[in-house]
Amino acid sequence: MGAKLIEMARALQLEWRYGHAGVLGIWLTLAPYGGNLEGVRAGSLAWFGREPQALEPAQAALLVAIPRRPEAYRPDRHPAAAALVRARVLRVGEHAGLFAAADPPPVPPARVLMPRHAPQILARLPRSPVVTTTIDLALQTALERLADARVATLPPRASLSVLIADAHGGEVRAAYAGAWGDRDRAGALDLTRAVRSPGSALKPFIYAMAFADGVAGPDTVLADVPHLFGAYAPENFDRAFTGGVTAGEALRQSLNLPAVALLDRVGPRRFAESLRAAGAPLRLPPGAAPSLPLALGGGGITLWDAASLYTALATDGRARPLRLVADTPPPRGFLPAAAARSVADVLTRPFPGSTQPGFAWKTGTSWGGRDAWAFGFDAAHVVAVWVGRPDGTPVPDATGTAWALPLLAHVFDLLPPSPRAIAPAAPHEITRSATALGTDALRLLFPPPNAVLPADQPVTFRAMGGRRPLTFMVDGTPIAAAPARRETEWQPPGPGFYRLTVLDADGSAAHAIVRVR
Repeated sequence: MGAKLIEMARALQLEWRYGHAGVLGIWLTLAPYGGNLEGVRAGSLAWFGREPQALEPAQAALLVAIPRRPEAYRPDRHPAAAALVRARVLRVGEHAGLFAAADPPPVPPARVLMPRHAPQILARLPRSPVVTTTIDLALQTALERLADARVATLPPRASLSVLIADAHGGEVRAAYAGAWGDRDRAGALDLTRAVRSPGSALKPFIYAMAFADGVAGPDTVLADVPHLFGAYAPENFDRAFTGGVTAGEALRQSLNLPAVALLDRVGPRRFAESLRAAGAPLRLPPGAAPSLPLALGGGGITLWDAASLYTALATDGRARPLRLVADTPPPRGFLPAAAARSVADVLTRPFPGSTQPGFAWKTGTSWGGRDAWAFGFDAAHVVAVWVGRPDGTPVPDATGTAWALPLLAHVFDLLPPSPRAIAPAAPHEITRSATALGTDALRLLFPPPNAVLPADQPVTFRAMGGRRPLTFMVDGTPIAAAPARRETEWQPPGPGFYRLTVLDADGSAAHAIVRVR
């Protein structure tokens, strides 16, 4: 009796503190539904595979009844008792006019299987009792074991995320989105979708675009010396300079000055638009325009999107959208196949401390050690790794080489061997490919088709090939341009769609339709 009096007093206290609706909300969150299930939402998903708002009257009645005796009324173990108590609740609802009488269906014979692996990622899937994913369960289990062991060695509040995808189809075979359940490491967040600075991880795509344009090739000697780009003065990670270095070696060493110089030739806005068209838009501060710091991580990207870009280097230059279900989204045109293959050959070398060939890889480190990245691919797989603190605070001594690359190498140990073969040396391959793609033929380099441009900034038309003088036109109207130059500026008059055209002296034309907003 004493215990009951205390419970009565506590009930009155809870009602006074939270009100009827508040107490009911707490009860709906904590009500037992058998086994390890707590809360009406967990019970609804486990027994019916749908949200509580979508339940039929008979299903809702069963959820009302189970918490009275959670184990005795479990539908999978005691279906007759569960059906009997459900019928009582239904009679009350019918008598109150909440719903019309109807023959209830059988009680569910078993719980709906809910995901135990990659919960942050699978939460994005459609709400359905059964969803077939592309996840390889054995590989997923092995990856989680490996990643959990690595997380345990990280500093406090640091976490990591990993993606393994099929290089040719984009199917995600395994994923680790963070230390699930560890609140200090933001375990509920899907860190594969977190927008972070990529550091040098996007440099390979700058080189690929420069190779495709004929601006450079793997053996082209570039100057790694101090240089001022307007008011921008980049430095290398070690504050030193190499002098003359081939483009291939500059990419392998991740030198900053050559990458910025090539981006200056390619064009920051064209680079950003190409990534957006490939399905991996860069996130910039509000009102900011793409500029040269993009070469060193001056824009945000997610691990998911960056891994999609690397499928282009691993295959034929087309980026494959990553996917978790068995659909077939088409690849997105991104890089010429020859340029992608040349960059992939440059990046193919053994992991540090290993002699096993057949892997191409690249690391990245954002400013202050906030993000450590490593991307790799062989003939069949693309693997992406991010390590850092979810809250974005710096981590001392964190670099892609020290933190992310060793984990990348261990992830490849989980995969069946699929070594990547380097194509036979062809010194003039890129030059010939660029010619075949139109280095001599007229083409409009920027803006690319379907580009989205701001209305408040001038747009630089840039053309390649063709016989000068060139004529630039917008919707059929010529705009001013120096006859000897292959570029000019145009100020959009306002939002809308525009057809851009460049004509050469022989009458050849190249077009692009863009949107100004």
